[in-house]
Amino acid sequence: MPENLGTLLPAWSALPFVGILLSIALFPLFAPHFWHHHYAKVALAWGLVLAVPFLWVYRGAAVHEILHTTLLDYVPFIILLAALFTIGGGIYIRGSFRGSPLVNGTILLLGTFLASWIGTTGAAMLLIRPLLRANANRRHRKHTVVFFIFLVANIGGSLTPLGDPPLFLGFLRGVPFAWTFTLVKELLLVGSLVLAVYLALDTWLWKRESPDVRAASPGTEKLRIDGGINLLLLAGVLAAVILSGIWHPGDLTIFGIHAGIQNLVRDAVLIGLLITSWIITPRSIRKDNGYSWGPIKEVAILFAAIFATIIPPLAILKAGEQGALAGLIQAVRTPAQFFWATGILSSFLDNAPTYLTFLSTALGRLYPDLPERAAILRLIAEHNYFLQAISTGAVFMGANTYIGNAPNFMVKAIAEESGVEMPSFFGYMKYSVLVLVPVFLLATWIFF
Repeated sequence: MPENLGTLLPAWSALPFVGILLSIALFPLFAPHFWHHHYAKVALAWGLVLAVPFLWVYRGAAVHEILHTTLLDYVPFIILLAALFTIGGGIYIRGSFRGSPLVNGTILLLGTFLASWIGTTGAAMLLIRPLLRANANRRHRKHTVVFFIFLVANIGGSLTPLGDPPLFLGFLRGVPFAWTFTLVKELLLVGSLVLAVYLALDTWLWKRESPDVRAASPGTEKLRIDGGINLLLLAGVLAAVILSGIWHPGDLTIFGIHAGIQNLVRDAVLIGLLITSWIITPRSIRKDNGYSWGPIKEVAILFAAIFATIIPPLAILKAGEQGALAGLIQAVRTPAQFFWATGILSSFLDNAPTYLTFLSTALGRLYPDLPERAAILRLIAEHNYFLQAISTGAVFMGANTYIGNAPNFMVKAIAEESGVEMPSFFGYMKYSVLVLVPVFLLATWIFF
């Protein structure tokens, strides 16, 4: 992609991206039958609305950027999600769980802790099915899945570079691995408040469940894990991702796109782990888990359109003060502004490039003459609040919408396939506005 493509694109080139978002938000609400049968056609239509004029005007540069996004962003994204989805679907956590506030809160707390160590997607795929089974007999369930997305699929991933892609990219750029441990104060405050709100809400709704549900015996089945070999495969996924970040053997050129050999090896390993899990896991385990390819198919189709239409807004964002969002970039000055600007954009755009954009903005203003790694160390030593604001904004606010982070939509799809009537796109945002925004405002006042 030419360096100046982001400076050439007008702001209205983001309209197809807005279109696919509004389609995801409104069609399930006002035309659910149509959406269920034709969402793939709608996704394709918005992809073409972007691709045709984009290719017509920018020719070779547009071809290059579409191939770049497809080969380096979308395909690895789907491979990773499919591997985690398949491996996670091969792990069946047995036990007599009753979806009481105590049990639900314990699962959310465990998932929040695990998210920083096996990634938000890994933790979500591991625990969402046991949570759904525990609450199968409850009338009020959707709020539990929403808070699961808040805590396990997003907020919990803030403590290590393994937790969420933006932090991993920061680690690759020179942020020390242990630096993210300094975010423990923000994690404890935000995580504790969100969990407390959940426990209060779930306790209130629990009292409104039928007496039979509340009095039902949890059963006597002992806790055990079937398909435990998949835990080793899950560790293999993490190892492959980490290795791809620290091993750099060189590049290969595919259709004019420079692809790191380490990334191709990672994707090949992930596909191998996926196939291995599918072959060695007994079908009975997947049947007990209610496993099907439906959720990953829906995510693959919708995110194909999202990744296509997101090209112009991300290119503009990467252009910084030379792009159509120059006013926004120039207005961001304080740690609080970095927190909210990074967070709001991460709620709708890919949080990894958003993180890098605002990190580069901070480094360029404070240490314009230093190499990136040296500038990052100076930033940590002298203006640590800026990096804390950018990091927490990118990770925490991915919870604001269904598309803010990779596992959000996956969890929604799995829940709906299990019979949970999930909130619409805007219905979900009601939860985030009422719960997350006040917590984030308090965190801003305390930390930034």
